[in-house]
Amino acid sequence: MMQRYDVIVIGAGGYNAASRAGQPGLAVACVEGRETLGGT
Repeated sequence: MMQRYDVIVIGAGGYNAASRAGQPGLAVACVEGRETLGGT
């Protein structure tokens, strides 16, 4: 089954934006190249 998202954030640099977008109930996906979200 395919999931649908309102916002897709690529890279940890947009993590704060993803968090804020999810607050009003938007479906948000965070895509990161590493196993966990976040920088160094």
